[in-house]
Amino acid sequence: MRRLFPILILVFLIGCRQNSVAPTGTVTENAMVVSARIEASALGSAIMEEGGNAFDAMAATEMALAVAFPFAGNLGGGGFMVYRTAQGEIGGLDYREKAPAAAHKEMYLDSLGNVIPNMSTVGATAVGVPGTVAGVFAAHKKFGKLPIADIFEKVAQLADKGIIVTEKQAKRLERYRPTIIEVNGDSTLFATPFKVGDTIKYPALAKTLRIIAKNGKDGFYKGEVAQKLASHIQAGGGFVSEEDLANYEAAWRDPVTFNYKDLRIISMSPPSSGGFTMNQILKMMEPHDLASFGHNSEKHIQLFTEAARRAYADRNYWLGDPDFVEIPMEELLSDQYLKERMMGFTFDKATKSEAIQRGEVNIVESDQTTHYSIVDHEGNAVSVTTTINGAYGSKLYNDELGFFLNNEMDDFSAKPGVPNMFGLIGAEANSIAPGKRMLSSMTPTIVEKDGALYMVVGTPGGSTIITAVAQTILNVYEFDMSMQEAVNAPRFHHQWLPDMVIFEPQGFSDSLKLNLEAKGYKINQDRTPIMGKVDAIRILPDGRLEGGADKRGDDTAVGF
Repeated sequence: MRRLFPILILVFLIGCRQNSVAPTGTVTENAMVVSARIEASALGSAIMEEGGNAFDAMAATEMALAVAFPFAGNLGGGGFMVYRTAQGEIGGLDYREKAPAAAHKEMYLDSLGNVIPNMSTVGATAVGVPGTVAGVFAAHKKFGKLPIADIFEKVAQLADKGIIVTEKQAKRLERYRPTIIEVNGDSTLFATPFKVGDTIKYPALAKTLRIIAKNGKDGFYKGEVAQKLASHIQAGGGFVSEEDLANYEAAWRDPVTFNYKDLRIISMSPPSSGGFTMNQILKMMEPHDLASFGHNSEKHIQLFTEAARRAYADRNYWLGDPDFVEIPMEELLSDQYLKERMMGFTFDKATKSEAIQRGEVNIVESDQTTHYSIVDHEGNAVSVTTTINGAYGSKLYNDELGFFLNNEMDDFSAKPGVPNMFGLIGAEANSIAPGKRMLSSMTPTIVEKDGALYMVVGTPGGSTIITAVAQTILNVYEFDMSMQEAVNAPRFHHQWLPDMVIFEPQGFSDSLKLNLEAKGYKINQDRTPIMGKVDAIRILPDGRLEGGADKRGDDTAVGF
């Protein structure tokens, strides 16, 4: 018994170590919203303080981001929500954009079968049928408490009042202004050279929001707004019709759930690839004592990279819209299959991606999309990632309605084997078809520990979303970081093809990279972008909430 006692103490301490980490981020007692802009977080928090729940705050935050963060916040895009109610009920909502009825498999190819440059990325031809407004109404109808018209009115008031331009926002607007002018002409709102400290007011968007407040979901998908929207898109050569808008519906989905050691992870299912890919990555890593390797150590990076390499290869081949393709999820996520996938792994040298599946592409990095995490005073949790795909989407801005349109059609495989704007290769499973939802990397995630709510997490970042979310969870759980420390920590990425490890600018030594290169890993020295802007919440042992708001952006945690 004397021998057993120290072992039991050690097991107890290991089991409790994640609960002992002192918070370093914003801490609140009751409720919290963490999002890309303080205005959106503050409005979502205020809604909850007035008696609303996390789903009311979701509606407010989502719409407020269209005002405060048009870079990615939107009415003209789509997204995914994963939720966990205070009673432990979980679910997912898919309000991803769809291909219009006029879409077809070869719509972005020329007569020789080559992809037409920019057609799926810039302007009206890139636009898919938006799902954001339908998603907000579906979530609120099922779970909301406050009148949704009142929530929309508060956002309309924010649009009337205007948003003060931050330094980061000014830089983004300046960078994309030439393309916005090229698509919309020089009389469009964002042709104006906005500077730091300027106020951008949105009277047209406020009017649109009030029409929706009055008429509900149909205020966007039918009637005046739908007519103007479809006409504008078609005038630019695009494909979305009034009928496409009228037919759009959000879809409830069962999330991907899996255990990693004593965590239960709940993440989005296809057409999001996030939950599937993260499931594979973490389960392939699970047999190893990751904590003993040390954070961002050589062995940590190797193990994560090799798991990611294999998971992204499966993602790119198998995944698509489950309403259109059969995905062998059970087989691909089975313990036996994942064990076999890692059989070729060794810490002695890199596995070549060509050995897993052949291909040659060039990566293009982008920091689009936006994420927000919410926990309310009742214990309901909402994790939402929403997007118009590229920065300011297709760059097509409707001045009459007050918002940008997505370029989400680029997330389909325009031609199997040819990379999209994020360097991701797709296969037939993600080919274009009328009414089909395009594959996504968005990874809104909720984590339980010992059956209780533990973390709410997600990020933007194109193909780096999945790895950024997985690393943030591991930072808290395996490496004893606070939520804010986990969000701040430098990140790295590998996505099968191109066969390169990408590191953020700071936090990784030259000697570490040289050691990895000596083992056969290719390091992309030319591109060292920031990876994501993680917005997350950790539930502390005493029930308080710690927000992790990413310093890489203007992201802010607000609560009470």
